[in-house]
Amino acid sequence: MTAIPEAVILMAGEGSRLRGSDNTFLKPFVPVLGRPLISYTLDALVRAGIKTVNFVVGFASGRMIGQVKQLIPSGLSASFIENRDWQKQNGISLLAAAGRIGKPFFLTMSDHLFDGALVGRLLDSFEPGFLSIAIDRKLDSIFDLEDAMKVQTRGNRIADIGKNLRHYDAIDSGLFVCPLQIFDYLERAKFDSSASDCSLTDGVRLMADDDKVRAIDIGNAWWQDVDTPEMLQYAERQMSKRMQSAAT
Repeated sequence: MTAIPEAVILMAGEGSRLRGSDNTFLKPFVPVLGRPLISYTLDALVRAGIKTVNFVVGFASGRMIGQVKQLIPSGLSASFIENRDWQKQNGISLLAAAGRIGKPFFLTMSDHLFDGALVGRLLDSFEPGFLSIAIDRKLDSIFDLEDAMKVQTRGNRIADIGKNLRHYDAIDSGLFVCPLQIFDYLERAKFDSSASDCSLTDGVRLMADDDKVRAIDIGNAWWQDVDTPEMLQYAERQMSKRMQSAAT
């Protein structure tokens, strides 16, 4: 069993960029090659030895919880944490889990697809007291580079992170292993905000300023976030190609 048996999945947002005005479906359950988007993440976590997943919900929380419960694989324990301020940024969603998590944990979003092996690689790379972040240096392969979360590295350290960086050499792929200190840094970021708001990136940036973030290069591995219909179509094409390649 992995030394980090617990995960947090952020799924509190509305997902309006993908759903548009269609309220009949919730983003984590949009079909990807016939399966709910979130199912791919759950399968990857189980294979990596994760035993407990904490889902941070907000928008349409009752429907969200009901649909997630139908997809929980056997052997995986599920916990649900409600973020009543779900309209705020994702740092507030993660802060909702403060006090509910007692050990370092794996963190991802409900709208990311990725090679399952990346979870184990990230878990194996974890150093106590440091945040590990999976980065992609294959800039030419990023579907929507303008919208991507950009990272400037120095070796295996994060020098800066943000969507509007002018100088960067990698992209944040949305997979992390977090020490409990991440909650302290998010509280600092929230305190510094006039709106009592913060993003996960704000907390990571503060940790990076203290040299507490390590970049884990995913190499040739694949990932894709699914924020828009175009991203969904692109992800399905890429997954189909990879499945065909694996079958030959």
